[in-house]
Amino acid sequence: MKPLTIIVCGSLVPDPLQTLEPVATPQGPGLKNELMLPSVLDPWAACALYEAANLAKQRPGSKVYLVALGPKAKLQQLMMTVAQKAPFTLVAVNAPAGGFTDAKQTATELTKAIQTIPGLDWSSTLLFGGCASASRDAGVTLPFVAEMLGVTEFFTGVDELTFADDETFTVLERVEGGQYLSSTCTGFPAAIGWATGNLPEPPNNPQVGMMNMRGVMPALMKAPVANVGVGGIAYAKTEVPSAKRATRIVKDLPVEAIAQEIVSWIKE
Repeated sequence: MKPLTIIVCGSLVPDPLQTLEPVATPQGPGLKNELMLPSVLDPWAACALYEAANLAKQRPGSKVYLVALGPKAKLQQLMMTVAQKAPFTLVAVNAPAGGFTDAKQTATELTKAIQTIPGLDWSSTLLFGGCASASRDAGVTLPFVAEMLGVTEFFTGVDELTFADDETFTVLERVEGGQYLSSTCTGFPAAIGWATGNLPEPPNNPQVGMMNMRGVMPALMKAPVANVGVGGIAYAKTEVPSAKRATRIVKDLPVEAIAQEIVSWIKE
């Protein structure tokens, strides 16, 4: 089995367990107290990173690159945790990252960062990323990156990737009805947009973290500054969806009557 180069595109997002309240800023829409919000690696990108590390472990000599875009200070804080999960080489871009940043501008900067990786051989390279995002969820950033890099084989919503003895690989993509579309690819490069995959979150490994941090800090120091904004999109209004709750306590109501009330409420 020949070694692979696996490039994972993944940026930080505000912790979805926090209260995220949109506000208007001079630069466009943003989140209230955004600089104070704790950040996590985008969950779908995290799944892609775990899958990449697992695949690289099965093929000795393989290398994993994590190409991350975000404010340098927040990236450094995030790497203290992510670096303990899996071995990788960080390629950082110092730029704003949030729910309203333009997907094409983000993809352009990620592409520039990927092109700086020395000795990149596309005949043995896979491009990984999340099929969606916990921020804007445009779902187009990875396809943009693949197109800009000339990677024409693209699969999204992937839960499984397996290699055969002849170096072809098969991917399972989610489709409607809880089923999978099985596709076989006979060559490289290819772009894989991961769903949740099949792997659990790896436990923290301080030794892996120390090894990664030797390269993380220099990568952050030389991270290029990029100006990523909201693009040409104009937001008329941003707000948190209103919650509606109507509770009524009754006793001895027949099951049929309860079901009818639920159906009536849904129709309304």
